[in-house]
Amino acid sequence: MVLRAAVVLHRSKLCGSALRFYSTDIVGVNPILVRNFIHSALYHPEHGYFSKRSGPVGVLQSSIRFNQLGGRSAYMKYLDKLYKMHDISWFTPVELFKPWYAYAIAEAIMRTANLSVPLKIYEIGGGSGTCAKGILDYMMLNAPPKVYSSMKYTCVEISPSLAQKQRETVGEVRSHLSKFNVECRDATDRNGWGKKETQPCWVIMLEVLDNLPHDLVYSSNQASPWMEVWLQKVNDDSQVSEVHKPIQDPLISRCMDIIGTDIDNQARGKFISKIASRIFPKPRKSWLPTGCLRLLETLHSALPNMSLIASDFSYLPDVTIAGDRAPLVSSKKDGKTVDHHSYLDAKGDADIFFPTDFWLLERIDHACSGFSNQITKPGAFKPLKKRRTITLESAAFMEEFGLPLKTRTKDGYNPLLDDFRNTKFYLSVPTHNIK
Repeated sequence: MVLRAAVVLHRSKLCGSALRFYSTDIVGVNPILVRNFIHSALYHPEHGYFSKRSGPVGVLQSSIRFNQLGGRSAYMKYLDKLYKMHDISWFTPVELFKPWYAYAIAEAIMRTANLSVPLKIYEIGGGSGTCAKGILDYMMLNAPPKVYSSMKYTCVEISPSLAQKQRETVGEVRSHLSKFNVECRDATDRNGWGKKETQPCWVIMLEVLDNLPHDLVYSSNQASPWMEVWLQKVNDDSQVSEVHKPIQDPLISRCMDIIGTDIDNQARGKFISKIASRIFPKPRKSWLPTGCLRLLETLHSALPNMSLIASDFSYLPDVTIAGDRAPLVSSKKDGKTVDHHSYLDAKGDADIFFPTDFWLLERIDHACSGFSNQITKPGAFKPLKKRRTITLESAAFMEEFGLPLKTRTKDGYNPLLDDFRNTKFYLSVPTHNIK
């Protein structure tokens, strides 16, 4: 059973802005790609959904004692009470299940990392800092003393308010401060990473992929070529409309080449194409994870020997927006969640989050690492993949690396295992690090 609570209760955000930000303000004079619209709607320094919230991520004062709750009903009532008690936008899974969620990630790192060299961890989008603190706590308590004393943990956070909250959370343990740092910048910007770092390191991304900008491509039918979607003002600049153009954007082209969305119409032949267009006249839309591609290109360029742990939603229920891998656009009005039927309704007052296709994530990861599945010459050997990867259901990850009994209620119900069946973990390590 996939619960909508796994999306709404843990991802619903409050919209408390008095100023209205319109889609025409985002588009401006010149047409823009859909990914630029989404980036502005979410991350504009003044009007973006995340940027203008003073306290979007909640921090629990203490861990939830699941063994004192009767079952699912008691847990849901307790969760509702927490949201009413804290005037915040949402609690992340790592917060709701602290410290056990972060402990499981730390254990996964401990089992795989080469502990003969100083442990270095980067977290992209560190939220409230709970994951960072939990991992540092675990290393302090369970790792060899030299591992904790020499390790470095860096959060790369685009939101200044969240960056400050991360410093405060980790600073609750004084010994962590010398090992922790926050860099307030865009993780997709290669310049921010400086020189290439060849030493092994770990990168953690929890619910990051779902808020990365995507592009939209369109085809009038199954026989027609894909077109990239742009947005421009119409009707005396009072509205925004989609415009379809031939694929020219380099990032879109690279993404389509990797995931195989592009269809070779020439191979079909003109006759077959005409027949197909009559039989299958339905228009098609596809959302491309170009933000994910850009981030992984940057990470593989800056940190070629990184190991990666990413967790996100593999499926979102009740999506009404058209297209493969379409997002859920959600806001809150009068304390109630409102789902929008168009991504253009997101004007700084709504969250835009996408499901993660983990099969595509794996393909993008391999491609960005330098692996190509193309054979350049007849009879040539295929190059070896540079990454060893695995995708696990969240329950399987927690059962392998965590302590699931710690999040179990009296009657056996376990929200960490039972309510997050539409989430997965992706682990990727360099092949030469495998023992």
